[in-house]
Amino acid sequence: MLAKHYLQLVTYKAYADLRSEAAKTSMGFLWWVLDPLLFMVIFYVVFGLIMKRGTENFLSFLLIGLVAWRWFQNTVSHGANSILGGRGLMHQVYVPKVVFPLVIILTDLVKFSFVFSILLLYLLLAGFGVGHAYLALPLVLLVQFVLIVGLTLLVAALVPFLPDLKFLNDHLLHVLFYMSGIFFAGSSIAERYQPYFYLNPMANIIEAYRDILMHNAWPNWSALVVIAGLGIALTLFSGHLIGRNDHLYPKWIPR
Repeated sequence: MLAKHYLQLVTYKAYADLRSEAAKTSMGFLWWVLDPLLFMVIFYVVFGLIMKRGTENFLSFLLIGLVAWRWFQNTVSHGANSILGGRGLMHQVYVPKVVFPLVIILTDLVKFSFVFSILLLYLLLAGFGVGHAYLALPLVLLVQFVLIVGLTLLVAALVPFLPDLKFLNDHLLHVLFYMSGIFFAGSSIAERYQPYFYLNPMANIIEAYRDILMHNAWPNWSALVVIAGLGIALTLFSGHLIGRNDHLYPKWIPR
């Protein structure tokens, strides 16, 4: 019953945060779609039109990579400051500190679902039909979600004790952005460097989305299993870390 109570708290807090965020702009919920779309248009203009680094179906290729990446980046980045950001509430009433990053994870998941639905609609209109490989799409989404949860909980657990880690986290995400194959295919890299490139979980996940959505091909199952295992291990470890330090956060974080 206690776990159910806190699950309801996460859901309610996420809903309230989404309503509050939408109310701050004149376009409301529409901005959740326009913001990433503008982000994608900028990169397409720069890399696809000005620098002419695109390949066949480059817009679809780019959009898939950017949509998957933005979900990952936004959640991990926002979640890093989640426990610190809950200082006001945690000093007034007891709340398990894991609630704060879980709220971020849920709110960004809702936003991503809007954008991903539009991406699927665009791909259908662009001529990429639904094939048998779409059966693997929920599994790829689940693998990415588990990875996001694990990493978000980890940075959320550590940042209150190491505040500078937030800046390091942002820089690492920025570097990883250009190393995840968003603008290029892994096959375009020299063969001797490809094993290092595929050590990046997001490079494998983005490629899996493209295999399914653009080529109607099954993803690399072995890579997804490894990433899922990594995500589960990070989630269990980070959840334990937050729970173990639950009583320390209010003492460590100033009012």
